Amino acid sequence: MPARKARIGLNIPTLECKGVLTVTECEDPVTREADGDTRLRAVVELAQAMAAAHTPCESARAAALGAQRALGGSFAAVSQWERELGKLRVLVNVGELAEGEREFPEDESYPVHEFPEIVGFLHERWAGGGEPSAWVETAEEPYSANRAAGGRYNHQRVAALRRRGRGCCVVAPIVLDGRAWGELYVARRLGEPAFARPDADFATVLAAVAAAGIAQTERLAEARRLAFTDALTGLANRRAVDRRLDEALELHRRDGAVVSLVVCDLNGLKAVNDSRGHAVGDRLLERFGSVLSLCGAILPGTLAARLGGDEFCLLAVGPSAEEVVKVAGELCARAGELDLGDGVAVGVASTGDPIGPVYSARRLFRLADAAQYRAKAARSGAPVVAGAHGGPDDPVVRLADSPEPRQGPERRRFRR
Repeated sequence: MPARKARIGLNIPTLECKGVLTVTECEDPVTREADGDTRLRAVVELAQAMAAAHTPCESARAAALGAQRALGGSFAAVSQWERELGKLRVLVNVGELAEGEREFPEDESYPVHEFPEIVGFLHERWAGGGEPSAWVETAEEPYSANRAAGGRYNHQRVAALRRRGRGCCVVAPIVLDGRAWGELYVARRLGEPAFARPDADFATVLAAVAAAGIAQTERLAEARRLAFTDALTGLANRRAVDRRLDEALELHRRDGAVVSLVVCDLNGLKAVNDSRGHAVGDRLLERFGSVLSLCGAILPGTLAARLGGDEFCLLAVGPSAEEVVKVAGELCARAGELDLGDGVAVGVASTGDPIGPVYSARRLFRLADAAQYRAKAARSGAPVVAGAHGGPDDPVVRLADSPEPRQGPERRRFRR
């Protein structure tokens, strides 16, 4: 298998000497060399575009655009095989879109059994030592036209070509780590020259370059996800909160956007761990994480996060302080209904309340912490809101802003 993976990677000198970048043998050597240079340039441009992509959407769009230009198509698409659903899901369409097509479709997918070649070629050819290769289909004379170019007859594809006013297409499997990942699809208009065997070979090269770029983007996306995600609950982690809060406060300073922080301390986790084991304690954390996510979804764009241990938070940007307090109350009620633990202590701090100027994330965190501490000390079943009683003279605000917060036997240290 290592040898097969090597063939998928971008190795332009090897591809060139294989003859993949040449055109039909009837053309003179000067023309073949010019076309070879053009296609070599297209491969390099595609590789550069894929390397510049930072998200899966950008990566798929770069692959489709690069292939469309390189093959002289009027339209191109990249689709992914969703194995668990048995569907080819279209990620992006570029070029001349037909009626009903969208650049980034939300629900355009096709049952994979209608396109068995994307599944079957691995078993029939790859497993036998062959390589993935592209094929051509035409809207006219599908049984005979372009047979030498690897043409096949697929009723669904041919019908789609005719319905959308396209004359031919070339389809290239995208293979990652020895498995079919999806396909690269490029079409031309009716009346334009049909794709030939050299075009199918070149599409195979383009699909290999696209595969390398997609794999890189997926690895980067997974690394980012792990860096900003709590492994147990699947919520955001403290690093993600710090980054988002800095951005939110910049927006607050510039545009006056309301920024609210809801800090939660899950009651009873230690007792659950001590009496029923850490596996049950983990289940409590997971279940509360689901409740937190559900409540956070009431406020569009709210970030739900686990800060560590039994501490969680919601970070809302935009909704009013009153809306945030209402959601915090819903969170208290739902947490109290869990059959594990002993509810939750919730503190709220919002720039929409009279808490004085908020110049730093540290101050907003200290205010929410102080409110949460008051809720925990009072065993309150409702959220405590910083600034709700007396503004700057509110005991919560004074506690948060005191240079040396008074420490008690059960007192947590404020974040600094």
